[in-house]
Amino acid sequence: MNSIVSIIMGSTSDLPVMEKAAKFLDEMEIPFEMNALSAHRTPEEVEEFAKGAEERGIRVIIAGAGMAAALPGVVAASTTLPVIGVPIKGMLDGLDAMLSIIQMPPGIPVATVGVNGAQNAAILAAEMLAISNPALAEKLKAYKESLKQKIVKANAELAEVKYKFKTN
Repeated sequence: MNSIVSIIMGSTSDLPVMEKAAKFLDEMEIPFEMNALSAHRTPEEVEEFAKGAEERGIRVIIAGAGMAAALPGVVAASTTLPVIGVPIKGMLDGLDAMLSIIQMPPGIPVATVGVNGAQNAAILAAEMLAISNPALAEKLKAYKESLKQKIVKANAELAEVKYKFKTN
């Protein structure tokens, strides 16, 4: 089994956030790799990783980073693969990381999800891959339907909650 998605993070302290991406990819049966690489502490390794990703079979990269959050942009500068940035909450409630990731110069795009939004990054990666994979597209449709059913069930349960002045 060869990885087609790569999850990278600035350090293993980001794992509690980034594992949500791993769990979703696992659920969708999408082979992935996971590494800790730092744009500031291991810049040569980051560049080598990004330049070799396509040759290794990677189709989408999910990069999580906090604070200065340079990792997604540095990776995007060295590959033509789509990069999805996950700002990790740290200083300033993650606003600093989010702004670092979304403010990329022309020609170096990084798709960006919300702060600590690793699961959404994995869903977006799966949606990108599903463009050419009908079986994966069906899994995603089933997943989205399950989200709908959770809300339908929650609303039915809420209807049973009684208050003196509640009218429905």
